[in-house]
Amino acid sequence: MKVCCAPLARVEFKAAVCLCVAVSALSTGVGQTAEAQSSDGDETSRLETVVVSGTKREQTLQDTPVAISVVSGDEIERAEIQDLNDLQTLVPSLTIRQQQSSTNTSFFIRGFGNGANAIGLEPSVGIFIDGVYRSRAAATIPDLPNLERVEVLRGPQSTLFGKNASAGVISVVTREPQFETAGSIEAGIGNYNLTRVKGDVTGPISETLAYSLSGTYNKRDGYAEDLGTGEDYNERDRFGIRGELLFQPNDDLTFRLIADLDEIDELCCALTNIVEGLTGAAVRALGGNFVSEDPFAYEVFFDIAPTNEIENSGLSLQADYDIGQAVLTSISAIRRSDSVFQFDPDATSLELFSSNLSDNRFDTFTQEVRLTSKPSDSRFDWIIGGYYFDETVDVENALFFGDDYRNFLNVLVGNPMAISGLETFAQVPAGSLAQSGQGTMEVITQDNVAWSLFASVDVHLTDRLTATFGANYTEDEKDVSMDVLSTDALAAINLDQLGYNATLANLLAAQGVNILDPASVGPFVQGNPALYGQLQQQSLAVAQSDNNPFNMIEALQLYPPFLNFPNEVEPGKSNDSDTTYKLRLAYDASDNLNFYAGYATGFKATSWNLQRQSRPSSADFVAGNLVFDPVTQQQLAFTPSSPVTDAGLFSTNLLPGTRFAGPEQSEVYEVGVKGTFDTFTFALAIFDQTIDNFQTTIFVEDGFVFANADQQSTAGVELDAVWTPIAPLTLTFAGAFLDGEYDSFPNFGDGINISGQTPAGVPDTQITLGGTFNFRVRGMGAFARADWQYVGDSAFFDDPLDEAAVRAAGYSREENLVNASAGITTKNDIAIAIWARNLFDDEFLVGASPSAAQAGSYNGIPNQPRTFGVTVRKTF
Repeated sequence: MKVCCAPLARVEFKAAVCLCVAVSALSTGVGQTAEAQSSDGDETSRLETVVVSGTKREQTLQDTPVAISVVSGDEIERAEIQDLNDLQTLVPSLTIRQQQSSTNTSFFIRGFGNGANAIGLEPSVGIFIDGVYRSRAAATIPDLPNLERVEVLRGPQSTLFGKNASAGVISVVTREPQFETAGSIEAGIGNYNLTRVKGDVTGPISETLAYSLSGTYNKRDGYAEDLGTGEDYNERDRFGIRGELLFQPNDDLTFRLIADLDEIDELCCALTNIVEGLTGAAVRALGGNFVSEDPFAYEVFFDIAPTNEIENSGLSLQADYDIGQAVLTSISAIRRSDSVFQFDPDATSLELFSSNLSDNRFDTFTQEVRLTSKPSDSRFDWIIGGYYFDETVDVENALFFGDDYRNFLNVLVGNPMAISGLETFAQVPAGSLAQSGQGTMEVITQDNVAWSLFASVDVHLTDRLTATFGANYTEDEKDVSMDVLSTDALAAINLDQLGYNATLANLLAAQGVNILDPASVGPFVQGNPALYGQLQQQSLAVAQSDNNPFNMIEALQLYPPFLNFPNEVEPGKSNDSDTTYKLRLAYDASDNLNFYAGYATGFKATSWNLQRQSRPSSADFVAGNLVFDPVTQQQLAFTPSSPVTDAGLFSTNLLPGTRFAGPEQSEVYEVGVKGTFDTFTFALAIFDQTIDNFQTTIFVEDGFVFANADQQSTAGVELDAVWTPIAPLTLTFAGAFLDGEYDSFPNFGDGINISGQTPAGVPDTQITLGGTFNFRVRGMGAFARADWQYVGDSAFFDDPLDEAAVRAAGYSREENLVNASAGITTKNDIAIAIWARNLFDDEFLVGASPSAAQAGSYNGIPNQPRTFGVTVRKTF
């Protein structure tokens, strides 16, 4: 491959784009089409036609004028892709990252995405399975049986898909029941004691009714060892079942009923130390253990096992009615997703925390109705429809300190009696601070109702030129309730008051007065009112400044009192609406070559922070603790007036922040060309995509706060190509070349301005090269395939200080993954395949985060090491 591109330096799409791609790049050819050969090895020199439904009408990939990648079920099967996490090895513009738990998975398209580490932050990448929206990652990550294809639509898709598709859509399409009996049974084994079983069967019940049943079971030991307990983490333990009925009473009417259930019960995931800060010595001083700065040893010391228990279930009914000139479609669905997980926040063997449990439940109802015109000689093709979404979210969290927490704080402060001394000075009961069992408990609910109306029309201006106009109006309303109880006694102490008391005591001592002796301090105050007033003001100035001797304790006050809502000031409601639209021209230069250019907008509604770091906005509350003179009981410092304070809702150590991230608006300018020939296909897209008010999270010691980046953008080029130079051989190429930037993010946190910085996790280059060779051995079909995925390095953090600390330790996110498989199919339809993922055991960090309660230390998530196995499949 040869690419002679001028650097994509912040391409302004509307101005000019310099792109030079040598013809040789196109001839190396990705899986945008089905494999050129059938599964039994029959040879053909012509690539198969791929039909997609991502635009809610069936079209060939060639005739679909949008940036879309399609991976067929056969290709997924041969590549041994078992869940959506592995799909990114075939679609470069798609990035999927699993963090510290199975449920904590986030999806990115073209560098845009979110949803990790915050249950309330809805994804910008919408995921649909058989037309049904899955609102959270926990409902999308289980093994996917009986796939027909997966379509990845890049760029804003809000016109047809409504809310939460501002970055793109992943559409999973499974095989519907057939009226001919067929099926398959599959079993596989592999390293780490992998055992995998999968099967499906379909056939007729009557002339008008067909069924299908499918199931998966996937179990594997973990590849990360807990040296303390002997447990293995990052295991697989999943199963799922799915049943369908297809009812066709006549040629015009079809019903498809789908019921599914899947469960995950895994110990996942291992957080490894990648940077040891000064707190490492404190951990060891108390007899604690952790594997220091060696993430690819895959060894840890935990005192809390990272458990994940997930159960998803759902029922959907799709009805299609041919009414003559159009087809009426209705998709109704109810879904439930329950997830209970915990992990060790400090990632050491110390019991700094005794519990870190999160229990989340999502109950969702969706209804879509649309009317789609049928292909005809008319100048117009159109879609009109409506969508309704109703979801209830229930969250219960509990995070409590453990038996080692108090002593750990003493070591950090450098005094084995530091906390006891603080209790004495603060005049609180001995043993009341930093005790095991203290912490925070949270009960949170969110009710979300949204609806939208959409329409799209294709106007065939000529036989070869088509203009598309589409619009969507969406309203999204959320009602949120948070009831959080903090029992962290240390976090409730007023450090301004302590600083005042200590400073005043020292100033009085210099006057020969003991503040604790009424017989001494009383006469001094009465006899020297002016001087005592000066001492009061000096003490107050110190207490409210950086010179407060108790400021170092502030970092240890993890869970101060929380302001629950709804309250008199904060109703806990958001109501957003937006109209999105698309404009596109598509030109068929020939039967083999198509050009298109378009503009589209997207929308995502307000996301609420459903965790303990939610705080009232600065418009509702201005921070400031009360300070009283301990001698005269005079109030010297007042909490500034604000709606929260004026309503009597003030509490000590309450700080302003954010409750939610406001709605996103996205737009994309895009031009593309697609070509399909007998042995060669390609798709090239050039785009400039922007999201205003991009929703993101910022880590703060023990949780995440929400923020909106004023503007984030990515300009880039995407190229997919498939070439069959000779009948048995198919070569594929896919590449995404991105230039991402925070165009404006002046208030990232603590006054940091990261405008002009590349967002974390956005690489400038993502490439997949692949090849499949089909051949015959003694009359039996056989294949051999391999793919190489390269992902360029990218930042771990948006925070420059965190990024510098991890970079100084030499870590990288660059990926060089090679996957391979080979198989043979006997004449009686028994297929045997061997496979390996990450064949050469490439090592990189998926992500990184600051260590909880250990300032200066960082944890990382190492990638999965090499896995391999054998699969046997019988089809009938």
